[in-house]
Amino acid sequence: MNTKLNLITLALLTSTSFSLMADGYGLANANTDNIKYDAWQCKACAVATGTTGTVGVGIGYNSEDDIHSANAFNSSNQTAGKIDADINYRGNNGYQAKVAANNLGMDNGRMEIDVGKLGLYRLNLGYRSIATYQSSNALSPYQNIGSDNLTLASNWVTAGASSDMPMLYSSLTPFELSLKRERAGLGLEYQTESLFTTYVNFQREEKTGTKIASGSFFNQSIMLAEPVDYTTDILNAGIKLGGDNWFTSLNYNGSVFSNNNQQLGFDSAFNPTFGAQSRGYIALDPDNEAHTISLLGQYNDSITSYSGRLLLGQMTQDQQLTNLGYSDSLPADSIDAKVDITGMTLKAITKLNRKWRLSGSYDYNDRENNTQIEQWTQISINDVTGKVRYNTPYDLTTHRAKLSTDYRINHNIKLDAGYDFKRDERSNQGRETTDDNNVWARLRVNSFDMWDMWLKGSVSKRDGSEYQASESSSSEQNPLLRRYYLADRDRTQMEARFNHTPMDNLNVDFGVRYAIDDYADTQIGLTESKDTNYDINVNYMINDDMNVNTFYNHQIIKSAQSGSANFNIATWQADIEDTVDVVGAGLSYNNLMDSRLRLGLDYTYSDSDSTTQVSQGISGNYGDYFAKIHNINVYAQYQATEKMALRIDYKMEKYLDNDDANDIAPDTIWNVISLGNLQHNYTAHMIMLNVSYKL
Repeated sequence: MNTKLNLITLALLTSTSFSLMADGYGLANANTDNIKYDAWQCKACAVATGTTGTVGVGIGYNSEDDIHSANAFNSSNQTAGKIDADINYRGNNGYQAKVAANNLGMDNGRMEIDVGKLGLYRLNLGYRSIATYQSSNALSPYQNIGSDNLTLASNWVTAGASSDMPMLYSSLTPFELSLKRERAGLGLEYQTESLFTTYVNFQREEKTGTKIASGSFFNQSIMLAEPVDYTTDILNAGIKLGGDNWFTSLNYNGSVFSNNNQQLGFDSAFNPTFGAQSRGYIALDPDNEAHTISLLGQYNDSITSYSGRLLLGQMTQDQQLTNLGYSDSLPADSIDAKVDITGMTLKAITKLNRKWRLSGSYDYNDRENNTQIEQWTQISINDVTGKVRYNTPYDLTTHRAKLSTDYRINHNIKLDAGYDFKRDERSNQGRETTDDNNVWARLRVNSFDMWDMWLKGSVSKRDGSEYQASESSSSEQNPLLRRYYLADRDRTQMEARFNHTPMDNLNVDFGVRYAIDDYADTQIGLTESKDTNYDINVNYMINDDMNVNTFYNHQIIKSAQSGSANFNIATWQADIEDTVDVVGAGLSYNNLMDSRLRLGLDYTYSDSDSTTQVSQGISGNYGDYFAKIHNINVYAQYQATEKMALRIDYKMEKYLDNDDANDIAPDTIWNVISLGNLQHNYTAHMIMLNVSYKL
C-alpha cells in the first residue's frame, strides 16, 4: 500500500508544482494597461456572451412484468423521473461553462459540468450511472442472498440427488440478478500561456448487485448468487509541454480495485461425499492495483511526423488466500502476485511527394509474471490426480510492425496498401511463438457522378514454433488438440462499400464483408470459419417536412469443429451456424400545426439464431438458441410557446428468447441445483412525458 500512496502523492505534487511555478506569469496576470484595444478591435467579430441552451424534466410510467425490459427503458421502477440539460455560458473575459445531462435520475443517466477560462484552466465534474438487468425470477434455496454467507434452513434435509431433496421446492425464493454502477469523477487542467499544461483526473466507480456463480463438492454442483460490491479508484495525472512543431508529455495512470467481499461461503445441500464436507468456500475477485508511467513525444516538420511512447507499469495482488474447506493446508497465506509491464511505440509518417505518403510503426509490449512459485496439493476430482502441482507464471511478449503507403492516382482515385506483422512469444503454453503476416490493399474511387466506393482485400497467414501440449495440461488434453488462437491459420478477407446519391434528397449506402479462416493443420479443434456480413442504409427526404430512413444488416458465421471421444483421432464433427438480422425504419414529419408539431416513429427488429449440428455416426441437433426483439418508439413534440416544448413518447419492447442453458429446473440434473428458468418472453410498454424550456 505504501507504493500506491507514494505514486499517487508524487503525481499530485507534480501536477500542482507546475501550477505554482506558473503563478504570476500566466496570461491572466499580464500587464495590459497600456494596450490600445481600439486600434485593432474587430467590430464585426463580437462574441456572444450570456447563457443559452435548454433544460427539461420528464416522468414516465413503465408497465414491466420482466425486469429485463429495464435495459431498453432505462428504468426498473414503475414510475421514473429524469432531468435533461444542455446549457452553455460564455463570459466577457474568456470564462465559459457547460452543463450537460441526459436521463439523469434514471438507471442509465449521466451529467457533466465543465467550467474554466479559455487558455488558462478547466475544471470538469462528471457523474454516470449504468445498470444491466438479467432476471428477477432466479430461484435459490439459500438464505442471506446478497451477502457473502449463504446458508440453508436449519432443518434442511440433505440427499444424494437434487430430485430427492424434500425441502428443495418449498425453500426456493426468487431474487434479482442485476449489476449497477455509479461513477463520479473530478478533473482539473491548468495551462500556461506557452509551454506547460498540467492535469489531474480522479474517478471512483462503485459496482453493486448479484451475479451467477457455481460451487461444488466433488461431483456435486450448486448454482449460487455471488454478491458484487466493488470499488475502483482511478487517478490520471501528467505534464504536457508543447512548441510550434513538437509535443511531449509525462503521464501517470493508477487504479486500485477493492472487493468488500473476500470469499463466498455456502452450505452443501447434498449428502456429504469426498472429505465429508458440508460447507464450501469460493474465493471472489481479489483486491489489486495497477500503476503505469508513460512518456509520449511527437515532432513534425513540413514533410515528416515522428511520434513515440515509452511505458513502464506494474500490477500487484496480495490478498489473503481462501481455504476451500478441505483438510489440505495452503503453502502460503497470499499468492503475492506481481506482473511487470514494459511497452514502447515508434511511428513515422512522411510525404514522398504531393501524391504519395509512407507510414511505418513498431510496437513492443512485454508482460513478465514475477509471481512467487509455490507447491500446491491438487484436490482429486474427476480424472485429475492428486499430485503436487505448481502455479505457472505465464509471460507474453508481443512485437507489432506495420508498413503502409497511400498513393493518389488522380483526384478521384486513391490506392492504399500495407503489410502488418505480429509476433507473440509465450511461456509455458502449447506454442512458444506465433507469427501473423498480413498483406492488404484498398482502392477508393469517387470519379463517377453521384458514386463513392472503395474495395479492400487482405490475405494473412499465422504459423510459428512447434506445437506441443503444455506440461501443466498434458495429462488432461488430447495431444492433437489445437487452440484456435495458437493454431496455424490462413485467412482471406474482402470488404467493399458503395455510396450512391441518385437524387439530392436520396442517399443509399451499401457494404459487404466476407472472411474465411482455414485451420488446415488442425485435427482436433476449430477447423474452419466463414463470416459473411452485409448492410444497406437508405435515407429519403420526401419533402421539406418529411424524412424517412431504413436499414438492414445481416451477418452469418459458419464454423466447423472436430472432436474426439477416445483421446485420439477425431470421432465427431460439429457444424455451428450463427445468424443475426437487424432491420429498422424511422419516419419524421415536421412543421405541422403552424410549425408547432413534430411527429416521429422509430422501429427496430433484431433476430439472432444459433444452431449446432453434431455428427457421430448419426446426426443430432445440439439445441438451438434464438432471441427476437421488437422495439417501437412513437413520439410527438409540440412547441407550446416560444420557449417551452412538450413531448410524449410511447415505447414498446417485445422480447422472446430460447436458451437451453437458461431453461433448467432446479432438480432437472441429479447432481446440480440450478437457478430455474431464466428465459424471457414479455411485451413491455412505457410512456414518457417531457417538458423542456429554452433559456
